[in-house]
Amino acid sequence: MTIRRANPSDAKGIARVHVDSWRTTYAGIVPDGYLQRLSYESREKLWQAEIARSAVFVAENEQAQIIGFASGGKERTGKYPGYDGELYAIYLLKEHQRKGIGKKLVIAVAEDLLRQGFSSMTVTVLKENPSRFFYESIGGIRIGAEEIEIGGKKLEEWIYGWKDLRSFLAALAEDSS
Repeated sequence: MTIRRANPSDAKGIARVHVDSWRTTYAGIVPDGYLQRLSYESREKLWQAEIARSAVFVAENEQAQIIGFASGGKERTGKYPGYDGELYAIYLLKEHQRKGIGKKLVIAVAEDLLRQGFSSMTVTVLKENPSRFFYESIGGIRIGAEEIEIGGKKLEEWIYGWKDLRSFLAALAEDSS
C-alpha cells in the first residue's frame, strides 16, 4: 500500500472511491435516491478541479488501484478561531477500512498543512456516520455542530479539531512505534 500526492490522472479513481464509499458509508443515513444519483462522471470533474487547487493524497493497493483518498487545505468557514487548516475529505473503500490506511492519509494531509504554514486542523463529519469515532480515536476534540441538508433530509454534522498539528503528529508517531 502506497500513499502519494494525487495527480490529474487520478481523478477517475478518486471519483470511483468517492461515490462507492458514499454509497456504503451513508446508506441508511443519506436518502437512497441521493446516493443513487451520484455519478462517477460528475465526481471525476470535481476531483480534476480539486487536484489542481488543493492538496489531495491517494492510497493505492499493490496493483496501483486507488482505494482511498484525503484532501485538505485552509479552513473554509472561519467559524472556529484558532483553527486554520482543514481535512476536507477522507474516504476509503469499505473493504480497506480499519487497516490503518485512514490514519496514514490523515498524516499525509496534516504534514502537508504544516508545510503550508498551518498549525491546526478541523474536520466535519455527519453525527450518524460511525467513522466519526475514528477522529475521536486519533485525538480529535468535538468543537462544534452544524445542521445541513442532503437530499432533502436534515442532518447534523459534528466538527472535530486538533489544536496543534505538531503534537498531533508526534502522538500518532508514538502510537505507531
